[in-house]
Amino acid sequence: MPKVIEIVISIILLSMTLSAHSFVQESKIIDKPKEKLMPSSLTVEQLDDVLTRKFTQGHYSSKGADTCLKCHDIDSKKSAIGIFNNVHGKADIKASPFAQLQCESCHGPLGKHGKKVRKGKLREPMITFGLQSLVTADKQNSVCLSCHANRPLLAWQGSSHQNEQVPCASCHQMHKQQETDPILVKQQQNKLCGRCHQEQLRASNQRSSHPLKGGQMACSDCHNAHGSFNEHELSRESTNQTCNQCHSEKRGPLLWEHAPVTEDCAICHDAHGSINANLLKQRTPQLCRDCHIPADHPSPMQSSDHVTTNFKSAFLFGKNCLNCHSLVHGSNHPSGQTFQR
Repeated sequence: MPKVIEIVISIILLSMTLSAHSFVQESKIIDKPKEKLMPSSLTVEQLDDVLTRKFTQGHYSSKGADTCLKCHDIDSKKSAIGIFNNVHGKADIKASPFAQLQCESCHGPLGKHGKKVRKGKLREPMITFGLQSLVTADKQNSVCLSCHANRPLLAWQGSSHQNEQVPCASCHQMHKQQETDPILVKQQQNKLCGRCHQEQLRASNQRSSHPLKGGQMACSDCHNAHGSFNEHELSRESTNQTCNQCHSEKRGPLLWEHAPVTEDCAICHDAHGSINANLLKQRTPQLCRDCHIPADHPSPMQSSDHVTTNFKSAFLFGKNCLNCHSLVHGSNHPSGQTFQR
């Protein structure tokens, strides 16, 4: 019996020893500091801190674009090969990025971005461009303006696109051939602008419109997307001067001038398109009657009372003011004060 008790006590002591040893091993595992993993994504503030630190350290690649093109080759979803087909990738042009730090001229110092990344870790970020980038539009654009701060962009600060935080790369594509950059091709530029300016794009599909759909005109023929000191970001000083670039026969001066014509073409016309002929905001004679009241006219105006009784009205059955006043934009005839000749 004493031997049995002795065996049981031995087993209990051995069990306690093993439990204690296991607890110590578990404690070591728990207390061991885990390797800190990078978050799966960065906030805007965290990204800004990382990029600021990288620029402070200034660790640029010794091989330049060769390092970048190992990943961003022709088969990559983010291929950068196309940059060699436009001015940005020409090393023989003194002011181009490739005559300086190559890719890092725009995207910042390489740092640890090119190193292998362990599973669960985040690759060290670079400056990225476009609407999907976490880098703010102003900081993206500051990179572009470091070279492009010239006369055409003189009015960029305070322009509608700058105020709306539109990055340059949302319209311009640096890694494409210059001939295929949508913003530089008239047929594609209008669709690109229409992504945001949808009302104007819709108007261009109406019955009467400028030849935007066929690529004979582009938004940039009238507007300066980089800013202007004129209303509506127009490329010329006024609406009339912009229109007169093509419609020079309406410029004048004329002996007899029509006040709305000399003041603003947009009083009568909608430049982006209209359901009425000649880009008119309303059909005539309703458009004319906005200024010219019926009481001033020598003949009765169109009304329901005159439909069956007054067939001499100049406005009846689809007729309008232009039947008589055909030179509505102005006349040089000595007797042309009523724009009839």
